[in-house]
Amino acid sequence: MAYAAFRSIGAYVPEKILTNDDLSKMVDTSDEWITKRTGIKERHIAAENEFTSDLGVKAAQKALERSGIALEDIDLVVTATISPDYFCMPSTATIIANKLGIKGATAFDITAACTGFIYALSVAKAFIESGMKKNVLIVGAEKLSAITDYTDRGTCILFGDGAGAAVISATDNKEEAIIDVHTGADGEYADLLMTPNGGTGSAHDSLDAEAGTCFMQMKGNETFKVAVRTLTKDVKEILEDNNIKSEDIKHFIPHQANLRIIKAVGEALKMREDQVVITVEKYGNTSGASIPMAINDLYESGALEKGEIMLLDAFGGGLTWGSALVPFAPLK
Repeated sequence: MAYAAFRSIGAYVPEKILTNDDLSKMVDTSDEWITKRTGIKERHIAAENEFTSDLGVKAAQKALERSGIALEDIDLVVTATISPDYFCMPSTATIIANKLGIKGATAFDITAACTGFIYALSVAKAFIESGMKKNVLIVGAEKLSAITDYTDRGTCILFGDGAGAAVISATDNKEEAIIDVHTGADGEYADLLMTPNGGTGSAHDSLDAEAGTCFMQMKGNETFKVAVRTLTKDVKEILEDNNIKSEDIKHFIPHQANLRIIKAVGEALKMREDQVVITVEKYGNTSGASIPMAINDLYESGALEKGEIMLLDAFGGGLTWGSALVPFAPLK
């Protein structure tokens, strides 16, 4: 039987940095207020001519270089994004594949908001274990600045741009295998976090009138409560299903949405501080790019070693959620 192994990681963030002090000149806020409520100090912002696919390509190049797998052997590209280069088509995955020089491979996008990378991981695992594919490139890439309303202090303080990528490949060594992935969704809570316009679910009387509602909108307090409850429940279930105790997890890597959410979930799960990976202070919420960017920081710091188990956990618009138990299994 073929198993799916997490071979490599890569990430990229744009050069421009938007600090809390910068935002205080744009909306009624302050560094103290933002830091206290979110833990975020700064976020990266893509250039006007820098697209989501460009961010994804740079992250993917690092992941591919580190993977030990030839470019021509990649047979599936999956991109998780809510800020694609184009509305509906072509998919950002096809653009990333083309820019990388990957020809003929299957390529498509996933729209699962902040849970997108875990959804992509589940797809890669399923394709490999079914025998349909052998080497999968998964990319979480976001240019959220393009869909952020910088007059809305409730959302503009949260989001940033960036990308992360990983190579997942087939192995016959069960010790290397991704242990488990859980995903779920509940559309009953769709209105808590959404971009309400631009699709067939909204009127199209005037493009000018629509423009202002194509930005992300969030009901912050309600989202916080559901997020903490859902993330905690999902992690407990995946640990119980696999007979793993929280203290045995080397790296807990939650979606980097808000430091208060991360701490609340960590405390509910009785995670030690040294287990929890936190990068939200320097990147903000990068949605589908958040988790791979955090894994990359861990890797580049030298703290992620072969065989160590990562526990991934995310929650996003949809509402969607997911968790994964993933050993780091590099080829080189």
